[in-house]
Parts: sequence; C-alpha cells; structure tokens
Amino acid sequence: MSKAVFLGVDIGSLSTDAVIVDRDGRILASAILPTGARAARAAERARDQVLAQAGAESAARTVATGYGRSLVHFSDKAVTEISCHARGIHQLLPAVRTLIDVGGQDSKAIRLGDNGRVMDFAMNDKCAAGTGRFLEVMARALEVPLEEMGARALRSAHAVEISSMCTVFAESEVVTRIAEGCEVDDVLAGIHRAIASRTASLVKRVRPKPPMGMSGGVAHNPGVVAALEEATGQTLAIPDEPQIVGALGAALLASEL
Repeated sequence: MSKAVFLGVDIGSLSTDAVIVDRDGRILASAILPTGARAARAAERARDQVLAQAGAESAARTVATGYGRSLVHFSDKAVTEISCHARGIHQLLPAVRTLIDVGGQDSKAIRLGDNGRVMDFAMNDKCAAGTGRFLEVMARALEVPLEEMGARALRSAHAVEISSMCTVFAESEVVTRIAEGCEVDDVLAGIHRAIASRTASLVKRVRPKPPMGMSGGVAHNPGVVAALEEATGQTLAIPDEPQIVGALGAALLASEL
C-alpha cells in the first residue's frame, strides 16, 4: 500500500507552483509552470507533474492558494496566500520573523510569531509596481535579459534616480534616461533601488522583527536582494527555491487537515 501524499497548488499571475509532501512534511516533488491564459489547466498540469515525480497516483488531500485558488476544482480547501507563505517559510527557515514575498504582480510583508503564526501583514495587490511584472516591463524597455538585470545593477557605481513606480510612467522615464545618455547599468541600479524603497515602506507597516527572509520569484534577482538589504538594514534569509514557499505551505496545511 502506497504512503499518503499531500498536494499544495499556488496559482499566481505568472507561474503556477505545486509541491507534494509526505505526512512528515518532507518535500517529495515540486514544479513551477507558467500560468498562461488558462489557470485551471495550469493547475492540472502542475498536479500531474508532481504526482508523477513523487510516484503517486493521487494526493490524499489538496490545498489551493494564490489569486487563482478558486479555479482549482480538485482541491479540498482554498487558503489565503498569507497563511500559506507563513507556513511554508516557517518550515524552511523557522528563525524568520518577517517575510518579504515579491511575486509576479503583488508584494507582501508578513510578521510571524515564534510558532510561525501570522501576527501582521501588508499587501501591495492593487498595482504591479515593484513586482516581477514590473521588472519584465523594464527589461523589455532596456533590451536586457530579465535574468541579467540584477547582476548588471550591482555593477553600477552611480545609480540613476527613478522617480515613478507606476509601471507605465516608469517605462517612459527609463527610456528618457537612456536617451539622455545614462548608462544602462546605472538605470538598472536606479530601478532596483526604487523597488527596494517601495517594498521597504510596505515592510515598515507590519512593525518588522529580525531575522528577515524573502520568498517569491523576484528573490532570484541579486540586485533586488542587495537593494532590499540596504533599504531595510537587514540580511535576508532566502530558501533554496524561494518560488515554491506558498505551494509548500499549502501542501503542509493539506497534511494537517
């Protein structure tokens, strides 16, 4: 008889992430897939991929989270991403007391208690400023590969100030700065500092406590991480795969239902 496994699915605007855990909370499989135009189909593909990786036919229970959680027709329960990110980071980095999560189209700051419970949180979910989508737009405007932005920003010694964080206006401002003769790396440094400043303001709203951690796909960007550490005055602890923290939390909650 096969052992029971538990599935967490996190449907974000850009990616759909899935994690399988066993009853002891060990990660057996994970997947990160593009959400695309059909979020429900992305959830099914992610489920099938992690089940195959784990060598399981089905999950004993499934919890869905993320903005598209209501579209996961095979889930047993839908849980907010705040609760799932808190549960996931507490499993991976139990010392973390304040979590910064920067995803595709929103940002979150979560303060955790000693037991990993959510004590306070703040979200920027009305605007894509400072998120993965914002970085994508800036990358296109500057004709720089997305994966190179952070490293190039770190090479700059003279960051150009970017005054607007509205995605549309910031894109226009970036193009203007290049036309004025500013170096691309300096503009990139300014973009990363602007993101960090906005995110640090969000963090202040939750009365943060150290140690601080970061999750979400943007945590892969070393320029954003460095700028955030400078803006907050804290070193950020980052899991090996920061993008699956929400899905992991959902899977762990599924195992506890």
